[in-house]
Amino acid sequence: MKIAMLGAARIGKEGLVKPAQKVEGIELYAIAARDPARARAYADKHHIPTVHDSYEALLVDPDVDAIYNPLPNGLHCEWSIKALEAGKHVLCEKPLASNAQEARAMAEAAVRCDRVLMEALHYRFHPMAARMQEAVAQLGRIQHIETSMCAPILSGKDIRYNYALGGGAAMDMGVYTISLLRFLAAAATEQDLTTTPQLDSVKVKLRGENIDRAMKVDLSWPGGCTGKLHYSLLSTSVLKLSARVTGEHGELRILNPYMPHLFHNFELRLGKQKTREKIPGEATYTCQLREFMRRIDGEEPRSSDLADSIATMAIIDAIYEHADMPLRGSPE
Repeated sequence: MKIAMLGAARIGKEGLVKPAQKVEGIELYAIAARDPARARAYADKHHIPTVHDSYEALLVDPDVDAIYNPLPNGLHCEWSIKALEAGKHVLCEKPLASNAQEARAMAEAAVRCDRVLMEALHYRFHPMAARMQEAVAQLGRIQHIETSMCAPILSGKDIRYNYALGGGAAMDMGVYTISLLRFLAAAATEQDLTTTPQLDSVKVKLRGENIDRAMKVDLSWPGGCTGKLHYSLLSTSVLKLSARVTGEHGELRILNPYMPHLFHNFELRLGKQKTREKIPGEATYTCQLREFMRRIDGEEPRSSDLADSIATMAIIDAIYEHADMPLRGSPE
């Protein structure tokens, strides 16, 4: 299968270039960028044989079977739908879209075009993800879930601070924390936490008009279970990558559930017994590309289908509305 990349994004090295070297049956075949010179330089550096002068030219290339879309958030919907309509399968970087309405339009396009559309939530496809859900199921009735992702983005020129391109902490770090919170909640075996949680409070810190640089969100489900999200691009929490689930039988604590192939700590307490585990597995991005290939081969998603992606975007929309901030993109 020949896969091509839209844009010469930095994430492309981890998201596609390296995984394509590990996954059999994949050829990183082509690239296009708004600046053709940048695309050629990227292709030379990463040994990509074909360079197109525009996104449009790449999408009409009959040799391209699939595309990886790491464009800025605000361009995910437009170019993913164009790729689907051109007959290409699409692996789209997170967040899937600028808002839930766009995400639904993308899902509808995938069905209409009979192509695979998958959001690049790479952590979901590592063995750590399945182990987390197994551990949560051992905790009995869940009382509290919290997820955090804070990492410093210092440059004000970074696209994550650009509202027009779908910027904001919720659209970057927040996607991970919301997705993980919902993923862990779904593993509860003694109550139904699959419903959308209620937003109890949203505390936001801004960097410029309409751009959230940090947020703390308190949530709850019917029955008394509570949740907390903490994510930031710039805050006093310089680096925080964690998850904690408390239940009637014990507690699960995880350091770095998002990129466990780099480092992690998995600690499960059941009663008075505490265990620590190391979860083996390939790089999360390699696991992700393997899952993309599985779906193209007609196999059912193992995790994170489009309904899941839409639900996560709906919570992001609700958080922005609760904070009296405009949704990213145009909801019309």
